[in-house]
Amino acid sequence: MTCPFRLFARSLPALGLMALLFTAPAAHATGPRGLALITNQGSHDVSVIDLATLRVQATVPVGQGPAGIAVSAQGDRAYISNPGSDEVVALDLRTLKVAARAKAGGGAVGIAVSPDGGTVYLADWFGNRLLALDAQTLAERWALPLGRAPAGVAVHPDGHSVYVVERDEDRLSVIDPATRTVRARAAVGAHPFALTHDAPRERLYVLNVYGDSVSVLDARSLAPVGTVAVGKRPYSAALAAGGRRLYVSNQGSDSVSVIDPDTLRVIDTLPGFGYPEGVAAQDGQVLVVNWMDDNVSVLDGSSGKTLATLPVGSNPRGFGVFIGTPRAQPDPGSTPR
Repeated sequence: MTCPFRLFARSLPALGLMALLFTAPAAHATGPRGLALITNQGSHDVSVIDLATLRVQATVPVGQGPAGIAVSAQGDRAYISNPGSDEVVALDLRTLKVAARAKAGGGAVGIAVSPDGGTVYLADWFGNRLLALDAQTLAERWALPLGRAPAGVAVHPDGHSVYVVERDEDRLSVIDPATRTVRARAAVGAHPFALTHDAPRERLYVLNVYGDSVSVLDARSLAPVGTVAVGKRPYSAALAAGGRRLYVSNQGSDSVSVIDPDTLRVIDTLPGFGYPEGVAAQDGQVLVVNWMDDNVSVLDGSSGKTLATLPVGSNPRGFGVFIGTPRAQPDPGSTPR
């Protein structure tokens, strides 16, 4: 069985362990370029990359073995899961300082934020639960029992559905946060770990680390749309090029599959990555986090061409929505509206 705090040996099977959820969406596709925050599980910190200059502007210690990350839609905070110490941390993106810290779950990795920025959802791997936390204080609001080894988490843009993959059940669950109940479940491939929501097509892409495939579901009905064979042990995915391309990292084959989401066909397989894990995109750029190489590859979202390679911390994961655009600090002399 894969454990969510695989730390240092490539010989240990990762099986998409830390994968965002949501792996979530290709964070903000338009607007000003912001920050990419890369969780480094081996060095216990986060590398902050300025996407305008493609430079690491800061390295922030956050706790033991950070893995999962979710940037709020408001751009003010990033939430980080530390499975090494069973913690969740809130990072203020304007000051790049830890704003809150709390114990939460057992080996939790998958993490997501509600669209209004008020609730953090955390998949409790060993506790077999979904935790809902107050986004400001990180206090637990409620917990919902789930199946074995809940992993990736995603929230629908309307906030009314929370999606969780239950890895050891080979299925996806949809939670109604208002009633705190499981609304529906659907079978997917072998050992799913991460998922990505495609808002324009209202689809879910579920990455099956044992199945070497992506299950495609209707986001409303959970009806199967198709299955796409990719490389070995797919870990994370992001939409890029205006939603015309889906990039999937394949840990076991050191490659990235590029899928046309309209035809559900693999149109390219990019080689040369070092055990790629997290993937996110913004403004035509795709960022691929390489666990073994301790770096991040920056690709052109349309062509897949490598634009830059940026060194980060040790054993980077970048599981989840790791790109955001911080809001400017308010002018102290301005009048609030």
